[in-house]
Amino acid sequence: MPTLNETPSANRLHIAIYGRRNAGKSSLINALTGQPVALVSDVPGTTTDPVRKAMEIRGLGACLLIDTAGFDDDGDLGAMRVQKTEETIPKVDIALLLCAGDDLTLEKEWSRKLRERGIRQITVVSKADERDAQTLAQRITQELGSEPLIVSAKTGDGIPALLTALARAIPEGYGAPSILGGLAGPGDTVLLVMPQDKEAPKGRLILPQVQTIRELLDTGCISINATPDTLENALAVLREPPALIITDSQVFREVYEKTPKGVKLTSFSVLFAAHKGDLSAFVEGARAVDRLTDSSRVLIAEACTHAPLTEDIGRVKIPALLRKKYGAGLQVDIVSGTAFPENLDAYDLIVHCGGCMFNRTYLLSRVRQAQSAGVPITNYGVLIAKLKGILDDVALPSV
Repeated sequence: MPTLNETPSANRLHIAIYGRRNAGKSSLINALTGQPVALVSDVPGTTTDPVRKAMEIRGLGACLLIDTAGFDDDGDLGAMRVQKTEETIPKVDIALLLCAGDDLTLEKEWSRKLRERGIRQITVVSKADERDAQTLAQRITQELGSEPLIVSAKTGDGIPALLTALARAIPEGYGAPSILGGLAGPGDTVLLVMPQDKEAPKGRLILPQVQTIRELLDTGCISINATPDTLENALAVLREPPALIITDSQVFREVYEKTPKGVKLTSFSVLFAAHKGDLSAFVEGARAVDRLTDSSRVLIAEACTHAPLTEDIGRVKIPALLRKKYGAGLQVDIVSGTAFPENLDAYDLIVHCGGCMFNRTYLLSRVRQAQSAGVPITNYGVLIAKLKGILDDVALPSV
């Protein structure tokens, strides 16, 4: 099982705790982790914005615990806090729904919201040391349709059972698919082409490159690194052609033209299209690009937030490619981080980044949202391969 230091936040099991103010959410997080990681107070509304804590929990592995504001918060500021709590739902793998009082109206509403999103939920009678927990549990079973666990964070009663329930709630085969997706195996030589231009972080590699290199090492592959300028030299020093070339999508066509016959070629972004998202949907979305016109509207979504650069792939290069091919009047909207429109009806295409900063649950929720709206969705690497005329020649990972 990977250690916490080996697991990026986006690859951890996301567990959120929902409930009213002062329902014991923060206390429960502390009890689950065995550490005072969340601020506990008798004052309702102590937790405002969602608080995330990365932890290694025995039996669960690397987790990201999300402590949320009470969904009964009131007033203008309270409504904003509840909205922030609701925004966590698409990112959650497992939800703990705490019930701490006789009125279950809001609990029923939030249980429905979680079910509609397909989120696995565990209902909990919290603060069992302060009330008639058995009577409340019976009411929860009748009104919410689920038998709750009875837990006291103060005494520790029920915590082992809750940890067991969490472990059982992890979906079978949980976790993102392999990054390589069967494109390379033990003993294979893999050549990585990584431009080191002004977009590349000085002194380090970007996360998809780091994660791919790590998987290559874990798989037993021989990893060779090059830039576009040194690609031909790298190929020349190899006694045999590599089994696979993985390139930055921005130089897809350039690398394609230098790739030896019979060598598989893909990109980091294409790999992450399968690793974090829905590759079939992204390929289908890329093929729909031919329906764009000068009056089309495209949404570009980036998972990370950063200061725009002059050569930025999402903000500059992809819009330029689209306008060159389909007309200067084509409108492009750009969102970053967790910003994403609720209504997608105005768009003819959505282009998403690789999503290395998101967990797979969150990225797939965006894919489903686009599909529900009938809007094609693709990702940076798949779209660039299509626009460069090489999508049919690109090696696609299996999922």
